[in-house]
Amino acid sequence: MYAFRKPFTAGTYANLSLWGIDYKIILITTQVFGYMLSKFIGIRVISEMSPHKRIMNILGLIGIAWAALLLFGITPYPYNCIWLFVNGLPLGMIWGLVFAFLEGRRNTELLGAAMSISFIVASGLVKAVGKYLITDWGVAEFWMPFGVGLIFILPLLLGVWMLGKMPPPSPEDIALRTERVPMNKELRKAFFKTFAPGIILLIIVYISLTIFRELRDNFAVEIWSLLGYPDMPQVLLTAEIPIAVGVFAIIGAMIFIKDNRKAFYANIGIVLLGGLLLISATALFQAKMLHPAAWMILAGFAMYLSYVSFHTMLFERWIALFQYKSNIGFLMYITDAFGYLGSVGVLFYKNFGTKEQNWLTYITYVSYIVGAITVISTAIAFFYFRNKEITLGLRKPLNPAQTGLPL
Repeated sequence: MYAFRKPFTAGTYANLSLWGIDYKIILITTQVFGYMLSKFIGIRVISEMSPHKRIMNILGLIGIAWAALLLFGITPYPYNCIWLFVNGLPLGMIWGLVFAFLEGRRNTELLGAAMSISFIVASGLVKAVGKYLITDWGVAEFWMPFGVGLIFILPLLLGVWMLGKMPPPSPEDIALRTERVPMNKELRKAFFKTFAPGIILLIIVYISLTIFRELRDNFAVEIWSLLGYPDMPQVLLTAEIPIAVGVFAIIGAMIFIKDNRKAFYANIGIVLLGGLLLISATALFQAKMLHPAAWMILAGFAMYLSYVSFHTMLFERWIALFQYKSNIGFLMYITDAFGYLGSVGVLFYKNFGTKEQNWLTYITYVSYIVGAITVISTAIAFFYFRNKEITLGLRKPLNPAQTGLPL
């Protein structure tokens, strides 16, 4: 999927603008608008979708996205930006469709960690391929995204075929992780009403993490150039490999925590730790105590550690701990929708509010804000969920007089 979504960001589209806005920002924003709208639609579509419809939907949606990249190459600038909106609109559904095959299992952490590695590495890989097509093959920037998609068609078909061979969760999986069921409107409203403060707190965290991820990911070429690595497509991939390995090792190890309560709060702790690490790494970088490349890698690791733990494992253990028949797609698409909405706002603020700042200066500034929001909101969420266990009768108060924390 990333081969049909991310390659266009390998281009710089230098000296192109529209309405006084850098054209790359226009392209990214246009695609993210489609992607964001897809997330809002997915709150209903993904949470309600039956398992037997997933494979054909994955293939159909990616096919639409690839056709949009063909039209992106054919249509002249500046009118071709509209096709990235069309490209983003179907792709926002893919993550939920794929992860629906993995959730609700004893080994969901391991499967989710492996899937997370795929999107960490995939983003760098497809941009490296895109950069290679531009610099070594002379492919025009507007045609390069379609070319990258063409290269990955066969791996896509193989991967989807293999995904369709996965068996459903076993009875033991269901006993340990709670049954996952499609959620209609009434079930979604009931779930939100039950956990509204916790959902809102985690949406705030996820907005901040998504903003940092999108800035670092979409403007990686510009940031690496400012760090002293221009015209080196391999760095876009090699820098992501240690991040992927580190995140996989930590998140994958969560499979050994059988107790859902311990695993849930351990995931909250990991998210908080990622926020602290992001702040610390950025402070060391600005104090010239950390090599620029090491900072870029460490900041990416801190962000992805929180992002991956949050995006998959926290939701998985949330449902299992509270024994609420539901599915991850509902939670995932609520947070994703608002996360991408926030990233669009930050892009426009950068272009109109701090246009004189380069991308390196801007992302270091954003690092502190994202880290602080992650730490504070996650800490509050920890106490909220502890209290929620008491109110739902899943945990006894420390003493008879205790009724819980203010939240």
